[in-house]
Formats: sequence, structure tokens, C-alpha cells
Amino acid sequence: MESRHLFTFLVVVEAGSFTRAAQKLDYAQSSITAQIQALEIELGQPLFDRIGKKIMLTDAGRRLLPYAQEISRMHALAEGALRSETELSGVLRIGAPESLAAFRLPGIIKEFRMSHPQVRITLKPGVCWELTEMARTGELDLVFLLQPDTEYKDLTCETLIQVEMTLVAPLDHPLTALQEVMPLDLKQETILHTEAGCTYRTLFERHLNSHGVYPDPNLEFWSIEAIKQCVMSGLGISFLPLITVRNELSEGKLARLNWNDESQRVATQMAYHNKKWVSPALDEFLAIVQIHAAEWRTNRGDRQ
Repeated sequence: MESRHLFTFLVVVEAGSFTRAAQKLDYAQSSITAQIQALEIELGQPLFDRIGKKIMLTDAGRRLLPYAQEISRMHALAEGALRSETELSGVLRIGAPESLAAFRLPGIIKEFRMSHPQVRITLKPGVCWELTEMARTGELDLVFLLQPDTEYKDLTCETLIQVEMTLVAPLDHPLTALQEVMPLDLKQETILHTEAGCTYRTLFERHLNSHGVYPDPNLEFWSIEAIKQCVMSGLGISFLPLITVRNELSEGKLARLNWNDESQRVATQMAYHNKKWVSPALDEFLAIVQIHAAEWRTNRGDRQ
């Protein structure tokens, strides 16, 4: 039984089709088909049911899957054991919400790249539920999340730091005069939203809804930078992580409203599949994350 046939089998399972597996491996589709057929002949049983354009694992395929995964894992471990730590290579696929990708990860990635320039890093932005699913399917090696402290049965998840949220407004906004801004004070306000599915947007909206306030959902932005510019121009107010607006607040470009974020608190977490092999590159990246997270907590307190 050739290990490359088992590896192709795993890629077909992950991709969900022979065509996508061929694209991922940069093979001709006929090559993928031939390798799977060779494996099926050797085992004497079909591994996939082919129904139209869809494929599904047969009972034999489902029984083979955990063994193929373990063989692949041991193969990677053997390669890793023979590779010097000074020659780390391969690809790290990382996912993060925009605010973390822009304000937390650059320093980590820079430090990692200085020591290990042969490792290619791909960074995918997304909302937390989407990134979590990609960690589950193995599409991403590591994800960073902004959400309430959460545990998963199938993911190794660690909280790095609590995140302070803030409600920001233009400098001359009437709400800046209030000692405390309450949900009902926002009833007639234009609120600039982050994208649908954003965890802290959902928490904020639920809090407002519980007080009978239902913001207009028609102003939605993917880019936090765009939101900040629009707030500064007087278009509305927005609920954002403090770290994303810290510079604008200190420079007097935005005003921070006296808002209680107690029910909308989130944390920065990182997660990866708990059955995933931690490659030397990923292990080194995780170590650098821990160093930076310790600095975040030490320098500015546990919430920022």
C-alpha cells in the first residue's frame, strides 16, 4: 500500500471531490482517479460511492480513514524528526478577524519570519464562526478568534487576553456630554456595523435588542479602517475593540463614549484541531504567540 495513495485518499475526503483534490495537489484528475482505483483494487473494496458529481465514503472508506490519518501523521513526524529546526519550511495557514490580523498578528509574523524565512504563511481574514469551521476541516492550521471565552470538544482553544470594547463617536457628538450612555440613548443613532457574523457585533446588538433598541442594519462595513473614517466624518457611531481605535483616541480624532461593555466582553483566543499534528513550524509559531500574549497582559493589563 503506497503512502502517496493514502495521502491522495485523504485529500479527496477533505476536498469532497476528485476535481478539487486534483486542483489542490496540482495533478491531472485522471491521476487522482488512478491512484484511488489502485488503492481500491489493493483493498478489494470500493472506498467512495460516486453519485453524479457527488462522492461519499463507503463503509470501507470510513473504516480506512482513521488509519490513513494516523499513517499520514506518522509520516509527517518522521520527516520532522529528521529536519533541523534551523531549516523549517512548509506552509502555515492562519485565519483571524480583521482587527486581530491588523493589530495583533503583524508583530508575531514578523518575528517568526525573521527566524524562519523558508516557511510560507498565508493569512485568511474571516468572521469567527467561519474560521472555527475551517479549523475543524483542516483548511486552516491555526485560527485567532474574538469571542466570549469558549471551549470546543474538537479544538484546542486557549484564551490569550481579554479584549476591551468601546463605543466611539465624532468629537462633537451630543452623547459625549453624557456621564453614562445607556442603550435607550442609542435609539435614534446611526450605528456603523462590522460585517454580519462578527461576534462582538452580535453581542452588542443583542444587548441593545434586550432594551428595545433595534439599530438599522443597512450600514455594514467589512473594513474597520473604513468604519473609523466614517465615524470621524460624522456619519455615525460604532462599537469596536479598543485596540483598533487607540491611536485615533489619543490623537483626538475620535471620542470615546461612557459605555458599559460588561455584557459584551470578548477575548482573544487561538484554536487548532486537537487531532492535528503540530508541525515544527506551527510549534514555533505557537511559542512566539505565547511570548507576545504575555507581553500584552503585562504591559497594559489583562484587558485591552
